[in-house]
Amino acid sequence: MSKRQEHEPRKEGLRKQLAKPDKRRGEVGERLPMEFEPDKKGPIGELLAPVAGFGVTFSSMFRPVVTEQYPFEKVPTQPRYHGRHQLNRYADGLEKCIGCELCAWACPADAILVEGANNTPDAQFSPGERYGRVYQINYLRCIFCGFCIEACPTRALTMGNDYEITGPTREGMIYEKQDLLAPLAPGMLAPPHPMVEGSDDDNYYRDEITGPTQAQVEWVRERRPEDPSLETARPVEEARA
Repeated sequence: MSKRQEHEPRKEGLRKQLAKPDKRRGEVGERLPMEFEPDKKGPIGELLAPVAGFGVTFSSMFRPVVTEQYPFEKVPTQPRYHGRHQLNRYADGLEKCIGCELCAWACPADAILVEGANNTPDAQFSPGERYGRVYQINYLRCIFCGFCIEACPTRALTMGNDYEITGPTREGMIYEKQDLLAPLAPGMLAPPHPMVEGSDDDNYYRDEITGPTQAQVEWVRERRPEDPSLETARPVEEARA
């Protein structure tokens, strides 16, 4: 008789014993109580137990302080930090937003409201046919995920490093277009004004416009002689790169 045959009766008896119901509990087999006890310590371990509890505290007492003293000391954020949004402009001052509403569709928190309108010869705010007439971001809903800037086809919407977005009222946390639109850089001309002569919206999207032309400046001076951007506008001879 082989060793395997010798163990078969013993294994069969063990199976019957495990499968036998427990009349007291109505369960298969008997559960053994599980005990969770800490390892027993010796005399030295018992003596040093209170000190060991403060080990992390004692080890941190002699390290440099890393607490940021905000708002008295403001630490710069990382370069790619997702902060407050900004609506950008082209080099001649026209707005990059075309009112397509793709950013609003991409927002998972429904925090963006965009209403587009048509450009006209007397009111050209952006290259092409349309511009963003109404632009709102509700920062009570915004989760700063960055999906909106990825959806923008003209790179009109970007996110800066400004993180101090607070206010005493709920209405004040809804930023309007004038709050988000980038200020005019030196040399730009405030819209509305026509596009650079001889160019189309593709030239703007390819970033081939380097600044306002003299014809654009004269158009604004004729219709809005009190426009403050006329004093700082720097016309370029060749506006297309």
